Amino acid sequence: MIQAYVGLGSNLNDPVRQVKTALAALHGIPETRCVRQSSLYRSAPLGPSDQPDYINAVAMLDTRLSARQLLTELQAIERIHGRVRGAERWGPRTLDLDILLYGEMRLESEELTVPHPRLAERSFVLYPLCEIAPDLEVHGLGGIRQLMAACRARDTLSCGVLA
Repeated sequence: MIQAYVGLGSNLNDPVRQVKTALAALHGIPETRCVRQSSLYRSAPLGPSDQPDYINAVAMLDTRLSARQLLTELQAIERIHGRVRGAERWGPRTLDLDILLYGEMRLESEELTVPHPRLAERSFVLYPLCEIAPDLEVHGLGGIRQLMAACRARDTLSCGVLA
């Protein structure tokens, strides 16, 4: 089994419901078990500011699927939630599922890069990731707590747990 971390985000069509149903859908991925999931976090959008805030979470999965197979399964969940690929970069979306980490794998291809290339820059990923895996070491980047502290020091975006 490989341990993978998936970031979830939504800011359209009842984003709390979108993220919660996507978390539930992760349990249905073949040869995969959702081990942990974070609280839901609210964050300001990246990119165009004339869009609603995002709801974000992170899930820890144990999977026998390859990284590309897992990506295919995640994109199927996105489509079920009405995700349209090719829309505006960093624009509003019903659901975004990203493979943040896939074991110790380092992969860079047109369709998938792991670790996620902007993982260390995004508080809306680091906070929920630290919640479920506070001692996680990100290969090539360092400990999750140190990444979160560095991000917090330069981050102008707000990110907080939903009540």
